Amino acid sequence: MTTPIIELHEVSKRFVKPLDTAARLANLLGARQREEVVHAVDQVSLHVMPGEVVGLVGESGCGKSTLGRVVSGVHEASAGEMHFEGTPLSAMNTAQRRAANLAVQMIFQDPMSSLNPRMRVLDIVGEAPRVHGMVPAADIDDYVAQTLLRVGLDPSYRSRYPHQFSGGQRARIGIARALAVQPRFLVCDESVAALDVSIQAQVLNLFMDLRRDLNLTYLFISHDLGVVRHISDRVVIMYLGRVVESAPASRIFSAPRHPYTQALLANVPSISNRHQRFAPLKGEIPSPLSPPPGCHFHPRCPHAGPRCQTERPALMETDAGHHSACHLDQGGTGS
Repeated sequence: MTTPIIELHEVSKRFVKPLDTAARLANLLGARQREEVVHAVDQVSLHVMPGEVVGLVGESGCGKSTLGRVVSGVHEASAGEMHFEGTPLSAMNTAQRRAANLAVQMIFQDPMSSLNPRMRVLDIVGEAPRVHGMVPAADIDDYVAQTLLRVGLDPSYRSRYPHQFSGGQRARIGIARALAVQPRFLVCDESVAALDVSIQAQVLNLFMDLRRDLNLTYLFISHDLGVVRHISDRVVIMYLGRVVESAPASRIFSAPRHPYTQALLANVPSISNRHQRFAPLKGEIPSPLSPPPGCHFHPRCPHAGPRCQTERPALMETDAGHHSACHLDQGGTGS
């Protein structure tokens, strides 16, 4: 069996806000204030095979962007282990870790805020390959021109600044910057969410062309199920920091198993259900500062029972390649 290019084993990411001076003084006087801990990612296990496109879906605040940043090395995991091509990152030497970091690149959601407004495109795209010694300084200009051509931009634009481009062009610059270090794995964090629908289609087609031409692998993060269905081989559903379902894209959309996935898909507009009355999920997503015990989805789940309130369901294989984390789906009951 082919080794996954990326594999996560019970990875967690927590953000801790330390107590300020006033809170520490208050504690000396008998107060019981504690540090605030955001449980952004909670024991996630995930793998991505070479050449695969995995769609990562969930509501805002579910931790999917944080997970993408952990995979790309922007954030260090608080717990758990990440493997790159079968080797734990913790077991790599400095040179191996550097190579792994270059092989996994991230494309951010808002290209305007992620591009330095004081740098020309030549420097934005050419800085990383020059610093890492991948391209001689004398060849950077030609290298950037070729990279811009690959993403569908006129090479003469390389002397311009980000504010001189449209949103779609800035998205392509962000893609070019990621491609400049010749990665094998791209984490795309809502990379088309801020674009018009027609431009979205162009950028999605570009992603698929790059996948074919450069043999790339994607972790495609999105809240847009239509986009995910179009581009993904496999879909992973997250809720409040946990993976609740994972399956091939066709199976997720035809036979979802987890109540959360079913609720998401039931509220996607389509021609076939144009007369349907949509019923959004009741309640708000709980705070990651204080996630509910047991199954995180139980406060909003119409099928929840006492067991769901106390016992965390394991992510188990229910069919070949189809995993779900629900007591009801594993032959048990919520009671």
